Amino acid sequence: MQERNNKPRRFSPRPSFTTERKFIIGRQPLIEALESGANIEKILIQKNAQGEGLNEIKQIAREKTIPVQLVPIEKLNGMTKANHQGVLAFISNIKYLDLQEVIDFVVAKGETPLFIMLDGVTDVRNIGAISRSIHCCGAQALIIPDKGVGALNEEAFKSSAGALEHIHVVRVSSLLKAVDDLHLNGIQVFTSEMRADKNVHELDFNMPSCIIMGDEGRGVQPYLAKAADYFFKIPMATNFDSFNVSVAAGIVLYEAMKQRMFPVTK
Repeated sequence: MQERNNKPRRFSPRPSFTTERKFIIGRQPLIEALESGANIEKILIQKNAQGEGLNEIKQIAREKTIPVQLVPIEKLNGMTKANHQGVLAFISNIKYLDLQEVIDFVVAKGETPLFIMLDGVTDVRNIGAISRSIHCCGAQALIIPDKGVGALNEEAFKSSAGALEHIHVVRVSSLLKAVDDLHLNGIQVFTSEMRADKNVHELDFNMPSCIIMGDEGRGVQPYLAKAADYFFKIPMATNFDSFNVSVAAGIVLYEAMKQRMFPVTK
């Protein structure tokens, strides 16, 4: 087994985006790509595959929070005619960043953190629209889990109107741990709850803040909502179900931007 390259990564203040979809095929090419810091979206490994390199691939994937999916050999054969050795990886369109590095970068610039965290949002058009609101409202980062969220693909990029090129995208293995890391850095965490006592405009977003937005059907998962500091609701004029998640995120982000740009003097 080759010795892993442990050189510190250079933080990139802006993620790069490419609309060209590429694969990495084969075990050794993938190991070399992982060790060189390539942006890998997901790794497909043939079910019941064995042999040299697989354990190393899985270990590095765990360290880098890269999703690994076990698939039948027919799926891999349908994606490439090359000798894939039971392994194929998607090169990511987005360069995912480390949460602590993003926090440090934002604070060092003299900005007050304003992040959005997504829990279970799978519609890539919604993710793209939320990314657009993040950029327009002066927030800095989008935090997503490594599983259970829509892929940041060409459709997401198109829906964001290019905003994904201008915000930090953080991918984490655990949203709950990410909340803990936010708290350790003095960042308060908000989450939406239809039965909350406070309306969104009653909250103080002038402090470092992260807003968790959940799937429209189930909302934010209870274990994650329990870790939040504040709950809020968005008032509506009718008793209709709820706002679309991207619209709701835009409303919250606009309120945060308004408070920061036009502070109320007492």
